[in-house]
Amino acid sequence: MAEMDEPRQDDGAGKNVTRRRFILGVIAGGAVVSAASYRFLAPTRHYSSGVGERLIRLNVNGKARRVEVMKQETLSHTLRYKLGLTGTKVACDRAECGSCTVLLDGIPHYSCSVLTNTVRNKQVTTIEGLASPDGKLHPVQQAVVDHQGFQCAYCMPGFVMSAVGFLKQNPNPTRAQMAHGISGNLCRCQDYAKILDSMMHGAEYMRKGVPAAAERRA
Repeated sequence: MAEMDEPRQDDGAGKNVTRRRFILGVIAGGAVVSAASYRFLAPTRHYSSGVGERLIRLNVNGKARRVEVMKQETLSHTLRYKLGLTGTKVACDRAECGSCTVLLDGIPHYSCSVLTNTVRNKQVTTIEGLASPDGKLHPVQQAVVDHQGFQCAYCMPGFVMSAVGFLKQNPNPTRAQMAHGISGNLCRCQDYAKILDSMMHGAEYMRKGVPAAAERRA
């Protein structure tokens, strides 16, 4: 498959930024983010900082994190604005589109409708936590990159998280079953055929292993 690597602009260091590289960064969702990237950011909306906040401990992507949260604070807000995990996208903010999907104890949930206080004893996994410590993408992430299952890619982290959670329960789905498994996610670009193709390849990668780069491009 021909790669769409049209140069966009020079980054000032002699390297061209391409559409494919940009999209890869979105899909990976900061897969190689180091511990230093788990930074506290000031909330930008919904909540007043400092008033009524309580320090709690969360397990996010296998790391214990301490963070101050309001009683009514949503997990999506905490992840994005206090822990700097912006791979979790917020679109509708009313549990309708699935862009904010994360895994709680391996089960997909809309993080915009989950209160942070309720997940203190759960394992929270975001798109940033799927890759291995050396930066190798999760098989579903790699399949999305290989088969270009995206258009704008804003919704893609949510689709990936839903697919990963579904495949834990059904590792060898039919196409119809996979479509049902990710039906809680919406794509504004309506690129569902490409998304579903990529997720089916992701299921295959999980079962058989990710093929070599040359084989994937064949």
